Amino acid sequence: MGRKAIAAKAGNHDIESMAEKSDLTLPQKTDPVTGHRCIQSYLKTLDNSPGVYRMLDEQNRVLYVGKARALKKRVSSYAKPTGHTPRIARMISDTASMMFLTTKTETEALLLEQNLIKQLKPKFNVLLRDDKSFPNILVTKSHDFPQIKKHRGAKREKGDYYGPFASAGAVNRTLNQLQRAFLLRDCTDSNFETRSRPCLQYQIKRCSGPCVGHISKQDYAGLVADAERFLKGQSTNVQAHLAEEMAAASEAMEFERAAALRDRIRALTQVQSAQGINPQTVKEADVIALHLEHGQACVQVFFIRANQNWGNRDFYPRTANADEAEILEAFLGQFYSDKEPPRQIILSHGLEDPDLMAAALGEKAKRKVELFNPIRGEKHELVTSALRNARESLARKMAETATQTKLLKGLADALDLPEPPARIEVYDNSHIQGTDAVGAMIVAGADGFLKSQYRKFNIKGDDLTPGDDFGMMKEVLTRRFKRLLKEDPDRELAMWPDLLLIDGGAGQVSAVRQIMRDFGIEDIAMVGIAKGLDRDAGKEEFHRTGKPVMALRHNDPVLYFIQRLRDEAHRFAIGTHRAKRAKSQMKNPLDQIEGIGPKRKKALLTHFGSAKAVARANLVDLKAVEGVSEAMAQTIYDHFHTQA
Repeated sequence: MGRKAIAAKAGNHDIESMAEKSDLTLPQKTDPVTGHRCIQSYLKTLDNSPGVYRMLDEQNRVLYVGKARALKKRVSSYAKPTGHTPRIARMISDTASMMFLTTKTETEALLLEQNLIKQLKPKFNVLLRDDKSFPNILVTKSHDFPQIKKHRGAKREKGDYYGPFASAGAVNRTLNQLQRAFLLRDCTDSNFETRSRPCLQYQIKRCSGPCVGHISKQDYAGLVADAERFLKGQSTNVQAHLAEEMAAASEAMEFERAAALRDRIRALTQVQSAQGINPQTVKEADVIALHLEHGQACVQVFFIRANQNWGNRDFYPRTANADEAEILEAFLGQFYSDKEPPRQIILSHGLEDPDLMAAALGEKAKRKVELFNPIRGEKHELVTSALRNARESLARKMAETATQTKLLKGLADALDLPEPPARIEVYDNSHIQGTDAVGAMIVAGADGFLKSQYRKFNIKGDDLTPGDDFGMMKEVLTRRFKRLLKEDPDRELAMWPDLLLIDGGAGQVSAVRQIMRDFGIEDIAMVGIAKGLDRDAGKEEFHRTGKPVMALRHNDPVLYFIQRLRDEAHRFAIGTHRAKRAKSQMKNPLDQIEGIGPKRKKALLTHFGSAKAVARANLVDLKAVEGVSEAMAQTIYDHFHTQA
């Protein structure tokens, strides 16, 4: 494997450029030795350059990825036969080969290490398992009347971004109050352009009605400026200004305007009270606290922006029996691999080399990033609060895991499984008379519902009869296991299920069994859940291949557990179907015409008022629209008037 191939796996252009300037050392080995003797054989080919090393087992699976300031010195520490912790000793004994990648600096090595860990998920590394993107608030700048909205993902749209917020709920609550306080629109640009009268948001006093001219461009810009000052932490100035305006309106006996200003001040106060702790001396920081207990860890992250608390999120990394410093270092590297770090990071525990981590994060952010491990003052109070939340969250998680483990064991006993399933996949379909059909897969295990691994399947089969649940299930499972066989044929990535739960009876189970046999898969248990004769919850029947139909007693906890799994799959399938149906209903007929992009679509809607009016328009009227040529007018006319 070449240098560039390894860097590409890291999934980062900066990392690729590092790798192109590096040297890859791959000694040819002939002796099938493992353990410390295998590691010793590499020492003569190494120097003390900084870089990244990988330890692999006999099947070339990556066991561990590490970085080193001096590769030879670091690797030699593994070559000793004794003096290692049990975890490191097991890792060394499983090592059958190694790979090395040198870098110019230790900072580059750290960045490359964390990208490789996220990509390869080695067995003995600390892994951040829940790494979703965080939402922001976006104030758009591509329109005369800017829109305020929630944004998640790449920041490609023109505007000012404020965040991150800990969750979509935190953003929605803040947006709700900001709309009351600043009356900014949340409608799309296309909706804005086609409105002829105010919407409901205006009626309930959450928008100033710019779409129909109820506010001037200058006055609306003032509202936008106030909202952005508030999001930047200058809320005191905003509230003082609003209080002055309210007093002036009251003096002038403009009581309706004074009441509106009073409501805006009240909305701002509600935003601040909902945020809880709002530090005075910390303007921009992430507060990160780790609690480690019985080999399990919880990392709590508080987001402080503009002197305001924008929520918190807890994470449960796989610890691999590492200590606090190693867990925090791994968490920081992986957490900020695809996020911009703040100017300050406040930690509950110190790192082995905080200067190196600060340099790596600063290089990523293109500015200075400071790390703190405070022992007094407001920063210490913040980290103490985060640490308390981490401790309480881990206690709840451990209690839930113990209950879940007991339920999984009960499930195995009830269904005659050889052992409790580590991964359960539940499948369901949703459609209305065959339209907007979707398949859904949810996943559960010892940690409960694994929502990051849920999958939805848009049913693509053109030859399916509308409402053919058997055909839909066949398509979903065929696509699922075809991909599994391609991506993980040796079942090494813990992505294969131990148990399949199917919403249906004997017919569904028989069909699924045949699908699995076609793929040569015979060792995965599957159970069909049918509602029984009366179709009442609590009277479910369970169908298994080659075994009699069975049922569980009405108050059995395992029955409730299976019902929760089925209901979650049903909820996810229904939600996915509704989203697809809503999207199809919102499609504009103009989107189906080749050559009609956003600008022409906007021009047509502005000119005619609606897509229906465009469909009824004659050629002369279509040609009169700005940006529509004679040929395009003919294309539009033919689209609506040519009979199939």
